[in-house]
Amino acid sequence: MKLDLRLNPLALIGRAFLSSLSSAGRLFFFTVESITHCVRPPFFSRLLLNQIIEIGYYSLPVVGLTGIFAGMVLALQSHTGFSRFAAESAIPNVVALSITRELGPVLAGLMVAGRVGAAMAAEIGTMRVTEQIDALKTLSTNPFKYLIVPRLLAGLITLPFLVLVADIIGIMGGYLVGVYKLDFNATAYLDNTWDFLEPMDVISGLVKAAVFGFLIALMGCYHGFNSKGGAQGVGAATTNAVVSGAILVLVFNYVITEAFFSR
Repeated sequence: MKLDLRLNPLALIGRAFLSSLSSAGRLFFFTVESITHCVRPPFFSRLLLNQIIEIGYYSLPVVGLTGIFAGMVLALQSHTGFSRFAAESAIPNVVALSITRELGPVLAGLMVAGRVGAAMAAEIGTMRVTEQIDALKTLSTNPFKYLIVPRLLAGLITLPFLVLVADIIGIMGGYLVGVYKLDFNATAYLDNTWDFLEPMDVISGLVKAAVFGFLIALMGCYHGFNSKGGAQGVGAATTNAVVSGAILVLVFNYVITEAFFSR
């Protein structure tokens, strides 16, 4: 009995480790198969268009609101800090850099992960537990082609456009606060923003957005596709999709930033 008690903690650690390896393996093979189907015909163009509208167009309000208030708050906080060093003139530069490089892609990614990732996992998970995916197979329709590929491609395509909109609206939010509350000269504010911002700042944010869009769609599809256990399983899949999508957004934000701006 004493030997069993000593081995129990090791057994729990071993089970957790093997379970993690198993989950990582399933995700790897799911990702490889999904990417393979993304580059091979046939393609369901109408489903892709529907997903572009669902992910992109219907996410515009929440992304726009997030962007404008992020820019406004950033301008206020920057003024609070820079006024201590008489460096208020740097506020337009900081707002533009922070929005285009970091806050635009990350906040848009997190908003889309909460809205779209959950919806994907719930929809595909419901199809899984109600055996609709099995019905697709009996009709000789590949579930990856019909369900996964349109969502992955739509996430990859639409999130850069959403982030570009968030960048413009976020910089506009900083402009409104800077001009109408902090008494900046409107022309000088715009000139500072335009002169200091470089193409790579915007490009790096759009590259992040494309990666984030793919990862968010991948997590939503993966957890929904592998859900089980009825309504409870669908709920767990939805939660896991949002959490894993948000974590991957933050992790790959650092990885891509390191790749673009490390010296």
